[in-house]
Amino acid sequence: MRRYYYLVIWITGLGSILSPAYSQELHATVTIQADQIKTTDPKVFQTLRTAVEEFLNNRSWTGRSYAPNERIDCNFQLNLQQESPSNVYKGTLTVQSSRPVYNATYTSSMLNYLDKNVSFKYVEFQPLNFNENRISGNDPLESNLTALLAYYAYVIIGIDEDSFAKDGGSDAFKKAQNIVSNAPDDSRNISGWKAFEGTRNRYWITDNLLNARLSRFHTVLYDYHRMGLDKMYDKMNDGRSAILNALATLNAINAENPNTMILQLFFTAKSDELTGVFSQAPVQDKLKAAELLSQLDPSNSSAYQQLTK
Repeated sequence: MRRYYYLVIWITGLGSILSPAYSQELHATVTIQADQIKTTDPKVFQTLRTAVEEFLNNRSWTGRSYAPNERIDCNFQLNLQQESPSNVYKGTLTVQSSRPVYNATYTSSMLNYLDKNVSFKYVEFQPLNFNENRISGNDPLESNLTALLAYYAYVIIGIDEDSFAKDGGSDAFKKAQNIVSNAPDDSRNISGWKAFEGTRNRYWITDNLLNARLSRFHTVLYDYHRMGLDKMYDKMNDGRSAILNALATLNAINAENPNTMILQLFFTAKSDELTGVFSQAPVQDKLKAAELLSQLDPSNSSAYQQLTK
């Protein structure tokens, strides 16, 4: 998937070629904000942060080999707001990931999502176990944390792989959907896994990513990044044109399937970047981009309209 992209493997010499293979896909940084919780020793959250980081970074999620420079940079930010009896915590989780742009120091935001339905049980030093085929275990609250982390790990990997190869993320998205399918039916204590719990949650992310009606979205991810951003270092106009075509495809998807969650995810990650991409474009491209972006992402239309001035 990603390996062909990193020509640096050949540049750095024989030592790199002969070095052992690495399988871990993620380079995750974890932060935990728990200022609102006064009844728990802060050291518990330090222990939890270390455990979550090790869970994400030391596991092979796909079974494929990733060299250290190929690992996906991502951030998991837990904001714990409530503590209930028996070591149960509630709060939010912000998940972010990025991807390098070829021959540039710039990295492109791939995912920036706030999950507001986070609840789990944690006792200091308890192992973070995960079984993708039996999420609930004896206590859904104990397994919900690792289910959440694994779910977003697969979503991050899938989106990243889509950007390097057409439909490259399919296997990872199916893994994420399997976690959704195996979530407990009893949602009194945990939520975000079921269709009836809302229109913007984990269920709908994977539903959109694997929905045949939205399959062109995966082509958009590939065209936007490989044919667009990655080309701009030496073929600026060609790369920008590919991004404009990708936006036109998104507009067609939106016309047939309005208000899908997947478009919201895309523009939450890309709105600032898109303004920058077209800020120095020819006038006709600026006008076309502003029109498309204002239709697709109306919440940021004022920023896009600056392109026309």
